[in-house]
Amino acid sequence: MITTPDASVSQNDTVNDGVNDKQTVSQDHALRKRIISKSVLGLISLFMLVPILIVLLSWTQPVAEIWTHMADYVLPQVLKNTAILLLMVTVVSGTIGTALAWVTSMYRFPGQRFFSWALMLPLAIPAYVLAFVTIGIVDFSGPLQTALRDSGISTAIPSIRNVWGAGLVLSLAFYPYVYLLARQAFLSQGRRAIEAGQMLGLSRSRVFFRLALPQALPWIIGGLLLASMETLADFGAVSVFNVDTFTTAIYKAWFGFFSLTTAAQLAALLIGVIFIVVLFEQYWQAKRGSSLTQGSSQRFDASKPAKLAMTLLCTLIFLVAFLIPFLQLIYWTALNFRQDFDARYIDFVTNSLMIASMTTLFIAFLAIIIAWIKRQYPDKSTKLMTTLANLGYVVPGTVLAVGIFIPIAWLDNQMIAFGITSQQVLSGSVIVMLLALSTRFMTVSFQPVDRQLQRLTVNQEAAAKLLSDSPYQRWRHVMLPVLSPGVLTALLMGFVEVMKEMPITLMTRRQGWDTLAVRVFEMTSEGMWGRAALPSLLIVLVGLLPVWILLRQSDKHS
Repeated sequence: MITTPDASVSQNDTVNDGVNDKQTVSQDHALRKRIISKSVLGLISLFMLVPILIVLLSWTQPVAEIWTHMADYVLPQVLKNTAILLLMVTVVSGTIGTALAWVTSMYRFPGQRFFSWALMLPLAIPAYVLAFVTIGIVDFSGPLQTALRDSGISTAIPSIRNVWGAGLVLSLAFYPYVYLLARQAFLSQGRRAIEAGQMLGLSRSRVFFRLALPQALPWIIGGLLLASMETLADFGAVSVFNVDTFTTAIYKAWFGFFSLTTAAQLAALLIGVIFIVVLFEQYWQAKRGSSLTQGSSQRFDASKPAKLAMTLLCTLIFLVAFLIPFLQLIYWTALNFRQDFDARYIDFVTNSLMIASMTTLFIAFLAIIIAWIKRQYPDKSTKLMTTLANLGYVVPGTVLAVGIFIPIAWLDNQMIAFGITSQQVLSGSVIVMLLALSTRFMTVSFQPVDRQLQRLTVNQEAAAKLLSDSPYQRWRHVMLPVLSPGVLTALLMGFVEVMKEMPITLMTRRQGWDTLAVRVFEMTSEGMWGRAALPSLLIVLVGLLPVWILLRQSDKHS
């Protein structure tokens, strides 16, 4: 068959038109996929921001009478106590965490291998548990003073039920944040850097202050800022010590003055303080950089007195911050088990497991979506929305409880007004807790999933597309095997964080719907330390899971 030039041109045009049509369809499909993905991420970010926006908008309706009382009698003491706690936690936890990190990472001494991981164990004990156990031990009727009196020592131990006692307990509870980051920083410097300083004629103490400490300072400050945010968010420990802070003031404004608006306005003030801390954290995070270089794992020898001092220091902190409180919980639990354990504990455990499981699965699902969209479209708008979606972790539970409850209560009232329901349906339901807890702990699930997804290289993803056109097959055979360790970590850490959370469950649950954390609050509010031991011990045992995960991660740097 003879083809004319015109026919050949016509066939080429037809082929080109077909290719162009396919390219156009492919581009349209990619554009729709991008728009849908960005819209989903935007909705998730908005969902996470709603509680914070609601709290900030509360200032449009000030309650003059209550604020006059608050300004005269509440706020001065709240601001004073908050400032003292922040200062004390910064100084004490910073000193303890940095000193322990230095000796365990740079020196050989008896027990060094044990203490290098054991000093992380206080993270398993919630601050409110450490608070009531400490008070129970050192109170007049506690085992410490009783033992002293039995030994003929009548010297009374000063009461720790004040802001200084609360600051000391919070420092012991939060020093591991400083310890973990500082230890990674010191290990990254390695022995060679220290030896270089000594070659210049510096003693080891001067090497620490002039060389090691300045280089590790951004990491240490990062740990201090984490401890500071936990201090600002704490509700249980300061309640045990009867110290008024922003979190307790928010609780009292809601359940004492029955003014949700005042509680929201106090929460807005606390958000302002948190925002300042976050700005510092972002600044120092930028100075830290994104990676650590691996240094030498060899450690220095020290004199026998120095080795003894290091062992005694680590032993003292380990005993006071973890072992003694843990053993005291076991003793109180054994002593009160028959009296305290009854059918109600089935409900406590069931409710705790249910809300923890629901929240964990929900935020893990959202974390996978956010991490995947972030990977596919790594532009500035995606990064911004991702940051906003994870902003809830720096906001205290009391603030989120108020921010979630206000729109839910409004929605309930609207349904009643329109005759849809005859009473409030959503307020006090599990839905309120689920939304508030999801907002609070979104980043706990997102971070391990995102880090794990970053291990998937571009070449691996391209190879998966060549091997199969089915997105389901690619996810099943390539994506999920890569993601599964991060998802497992997200599930475990999210589960434990929800189990420990007190203020959100306490403030948003319906009457009678109690969890282990709520049981601890009720017993400690009445000074019944022994009966608070059983639920606390259960929480601590579960809390050992994320500590184990952190230890595995930190071992990669040691």
